[in-house]
Amino acid sequence: MALDVAAEVLANLPLSADFNRLSLAAPAIAAATAPGQFVMVKANTSHDPLLRRPFSVFEVLRSGDGTATGLTILNKRIGATTRLLYDAKPGQRIACLGPLGLPWPVIDAGTKREACLVAGGVGLAAFAILAEALVARRVKTTLFYGARTGAELFSLDFFRERGVSLVLTTEDGSAGEHGRVTAPLERHLAERRSAAAVYACGPEAMMAAVARMAMRFACVCHVALERVMGCGLGGCYSCVVPVRGEAGGFHHLRSCIAGPVMSGAQILWE
Repeated sequence: MALDVAAEVLANLPLSADFNRLSLAAPAIAAATAPGQFVMVKANTSHDPLLRRPFSVFEVLRSGDGTATGLTILNKRIGATTRLLYDAKPGQRIACLGPLGLPWPVIDAGTKREACLVAGGVGLAAFAILAEALVARRVKTTLFYGARTGAELFSLDFFRERGVSLVLTTEDGSAGEHGRVTAPLERHLAERRSAAAVYACGPEAMMAAVARMAMRFACVCHVALERVMGCGLGGCYSCVVPVRGEAGGFHHLRSCIAGPVMSGAQILWE
């Protein structure tokens, strides 16, 4: 059941001129959050902007005894809501509704599969809790992480400290391999084929390419869609996505309640 709280801003860490990591005191939401779920947040009480916006829960913050105390979100300053979140001050209250959506299916080491996490830009936000869950199950986990520049590759130590292998790419070649993240992923899957479970989140064109690649190599693929959402509860139909029908044809699902995690093979990407 989703909870609606006025979460206090615990910390606001600038990551670059446009990115920040916001820590919110929402212990009940954090304790109930599964990997891949999201929250709907609103940074002010006025009507501008009117609607909340969806953000993946990046981290669950815990006290020394393991009790959930809050959560973090990754934010990119691109519009009215994200500008307010970028400028949020400790002590400020932010409306936070969650956890929402369907989570990632977490494979077990007994499947003898490794997990390939494919993140593009702020799509990284969907993977921190998932990586922790996979490592806890002793699943070999590799993060393929692409961004425009090396300055936009964030939280690398978080994953390294948890034993996740990193494969980095940048469009300008300033860090990691020069090019798109799908190139090293393709080489990796070609070597392992169906031994990998693929998880992807980022720009939709990237996720479409990853889903097709996974099908070609007979790999299971799950994606977390980043659709615009007006409510996050299925009421506004702003986040519909076309999916294949069981008897042919297609129909539409609301990604806020039928996702955001869905099978990459189920979605009609064109």
